Amino acid sequence: MSLADLSVNFFVALFALIDPIGNVPVFAAATVGATPAGRRRLALYIALFCLVFLALIYVSGLSLLRFFGISLSAFRIAGGILLFLLGLDMARNDFTGRFTDAAASAGAAPLSTGAYAKERFERLVVPFAMPLLIGPGAISTVVIYAGEAKPYGVAGFGAGLGVIAIVSALIVPFFWTTSLISRLLGRIGMTIVVRVLGLILCAMAVQFIIAGVGGSTHGVVRADAVSPYQQN
Repeated sequence: MSLADLSVNFFVALFALIDPIGNVPVFAAATVGATPAGRRRLALYIALFCLVFLALIYVSGLSLLRFFGISLSAFRIAGGILLFLLGLDMARNDFTGRFTDAAASAGAAPLSTGAYAKERFERLVVPFAMPLLIGPGAISTVVIYAGEAKPYGVAGFGAGLGVIAIVSALIVPFFWTTSLISRLLGRIGMTIVVRVLGLILCAMAVQFIIAGVGGSTHGVVRADAVSPYQQN
């Protein structure tokens, strides 16, 4: 396989796993009440976090997880629990109130764009940026392709980092469309979307946990439960 083919395969796999398009509604739901400028700044912060974290994993492999003695299965289970809590909040009535700017709702002066983005990033980096965007699948994929790029030397190393940078950068334009989505749906439409996505996230979280348990045990979880739609 040539370096170009390897880079294309890496890009397709990583883009599909991070899925910035599919996560646009979740980002819109998590930023209800935000100004367009605040959303844009927050999207930049999330994209930058993805770039730095994935680049670190690409350079260090699984050494970071090994340092803490964490397996990918344990990471998947922990991520599933956090996603379940987020999905539960989204399915409940208080989710939009939780993520609406508290200062604005209290009648205080609204936060500046930078202050809003920093405050919301602190609350969304876990579990939205990780493990929803950067999950065990994305981490393991980065590690695998880092190993496959080693025979190409510096060129392979640079190509891998370039793919990570491109995928991270693509998060920004997709997340910037959330303002349009919010205007089209309105408050009632967003409430419905938030509730439905909350249920989907809860189901995804349970699937994460099932896969984590299946990966860390033998015979406890059936293979068709771990990958229910895998084609033979």
